[in-house]
Amino acid sequence: MEKLKIKEIIVVEGKDDISAVKAAVDCEVIDTNGLGLNKEKLNIIIEASKKRGIIILTDPDYPGEKIRNTINSKAENVKHAFIEKEKTIKDGDLGIENASKEDILQAIIKAKPSVEDIEDAFTIKDMMDYGLMGMENSSKKRKDLGDILNIGFCSAKKFLKRINSFNINRKVLERALIDIERRYENE
Repeated sequence: MEKLKIKEIIVVEGKDDISAVKAAVDCEVIDTNGLGLNKEKLNIIIEASKKRGIIILTDPDYPGEKIRNTINSKAENVKHAFIEKEKTIKDGDLGIENASKEDILQAIIKAKPSVEDIEDAFTIKDMMDYGLMGMENSSKKRKDLGDILNIGFCSAKKFLKRINSFNINRKVLERALIDIERRYENE
């Protein structure tokens, strides 16, 4: 059976939650690093909310609510998904990662996501052509570009995913690359 593909980006607390959500739904997922949610990660989530909208799916406990409230107070285009506490407990451990695929899917469906096919605008070839991977200064270029586009610094693979997920316009990306090249020439 084909998984539901949604437009919004799901915001969860940790890496195990990402795996559980991706097993249930075809979507982009960002984790907050639990209560370790820092300003840089919050800015990435805020940008995601502007570009595609977000669905917050945090653990049904005090830290989960605190994270949900922090994001909700700063971001726009926010939807909320909830799973009952008893469905998230396994061997005394509470967390979204313990919920079944069906419970995760139902929670996301209840949040009324936008379902659509999203065409990726950029490819690995574009990353190579723009010098964002495979070059000596690719990492620095991705960091500087991530700062300009407000999508953060990450690996080449994740960067490609983000520029596509955040619907970055090719002209915007190319203008930012020109700005970076000028900056490098003046260093």
